[in-house]
Amino acid sequence: MDSTLLIGQGVSAPDPTVRAPGNISSIRLPHRLIELSPVATASSVDPDHPFPTVDVPDHAHYIIGVVIMAVGITGILGNVLVIYAFCRSRGLRTPSNIFIINLAVTDFLMCLTQTPIFFITSMHKRWIFGNKGCELYAFCGALFGICSMITLMVIAVDRYMVITRPLASLGVMSSRKALSIVAVAWVYSMGWSLPPLFGWSAYVPEGLMTSCSWDYMTFTPSVRSYTMLLFTFVFFIPLAIIIFCYCSIFRAIRHTTQAITKINCDRNKDSAKRFHKMKSEWKTAKIALIIILLFVISWAPYSCAALTAFAGYADMLTPYMNSVPAVIAKASAIHNPIVYAITHPKYRCDNERSHTHTHTCDLRVKPHKTQLVQATIISCWQH
Repeated sequence: MDSTLLIGQGVSAPDPTVRAPGNISSIRLPHRLIELSPVATASSVDPDHPFPTVDVPDHAHYIIGVVIMAVGITGILGNVLVIYAFCRSRGLRTPSNIFIINLAVTDFLMCLTQTPIFFITSMHKRWIFGNKGCELYAFCGALFGICSMITLMVIAVDRYMVITRPLASLGVMSSRKALSIVAVAWVYSMGWSLPPLFGWSAYVPEGLMTSCSWDYMTFTPSVRSYTMLLFTFVFFIPLAIIIFCYCSIFRAIRHTTQAITKINCDRNKDSAKRFHKMKSEWKTAKIALIIILLFVISWAPYSCAALTAFAGYADMLTPYMNSVPAVIAKASAIHNPIVYAITHPKYRCDNERSHTHTHTCDLRVKPHKTQLVQATIISCWQH
């Protein structure tokens, strides 16, 4: 507490000759009291706006607003195209691809709910949608982000089963079962997104105070326990499962390749078909791996910032160190359509065929073998 007394309007100065009780008697009050200017802080509160603001240049808000708008438009259009292509093409409507469609849906909803609000608040340089708006915005971001991570884990497990245990997985995955798994993923994500609305942690403004997220900056038992369990069950455990699945896939591919090379595939038709099927499944697995890696890389800076605050070093984080990782994390919603547009031959062929109405793709999948092939990718213009 400052020893200098600031006398406000309407408050009379005490008589310096009057003896004060206790140790205060030894303090001599100055004859003239000078009003001090307030100390500049990183954030301040405008009486007209209950939410805090951050003292940063205006162009910082505008740059982040433009970037998030570009990310949002790209994500919305790209994911709509992915959903349309996968739903329109019979060759892409497989049980395994239901997980891809769900990933595109979560990314689309992430862009739709986060981008317009983030852009508007960046232009106003403050959060303008009130406490309920902050909670709803952060809840949607948490729900769709968690669901994306769980869906990526499900895709990795699906690829693991198809490649490492082809006989055990034969005919196991149906459209009904895939939809049930998707429903469980949404319920699980909802279970981790609701607690801050009911007092376990909270949804609060973050970074440049133009977006909201769960409270990871406050060093209290409630906030720390939620942050620890959220990272454990939503990030670290799914990531560990994904790593295990792909390590097993790599090992299975290597062993199968070594075994097939010892056989003359030209004379062993069954071995050649089995090898070709595994190569096709591996193409699908590689696409999923690229998306998973991009997702993890996008969320890594945000996770590091949250874990830094969790460890008790929140004072090291500047507003930029909170806001920029949040923008990078939201940009993960655009990876799915970009990766599929570039690397998925069947998806690319379907889009080209829908525009040119030509049939240049080699689609050698017989209707009665769709359960055997599942999510097989067949290359365009094969030689």
